[in-house]
Amino acid sequence: MPLINLHNIAPKEIAKGYFAKLIHTEKMTFSFVTVKAGKVLPEHKHPHEQVSIIQTGLFQLTLEGNPIQFKEGELVIIPSNTLHSGLAITDCQILDVFAPAREDYKTIPSS
Repeated sequence: MPLINLHNIAPKEIAKGYFAKLIHTEKMTFSFVTVKAGKVLPEHKHPHEQVSIIQTGLFQLTLEGNPIQFKEGELVIIPSNTLHSGLAITDCQILDVFAPAREDYKTIPSS
């Protein structure tokens, strides 16, 4: 796989206030998300397994009604088809990894 520079990737708004630089492989999607404090991620689910890793900040993920706050260096694994929502407690940078690849994210226009 070629070298990829995140600075060369235009962000896409994947949810209101959630801006992601997306990289897709054949079987995975990597979503480097920037979000400002106070932004809410509405409840949703998808067939993809997801791993959310906090790179900076404090984020609250509600997983099937159970709130979990996690910070830099911590991660949460979200099984497929699990209801979840979120709230950026502070400004955050988050890496979300999805398997299989998010085909729906490939069609979102750049911000």
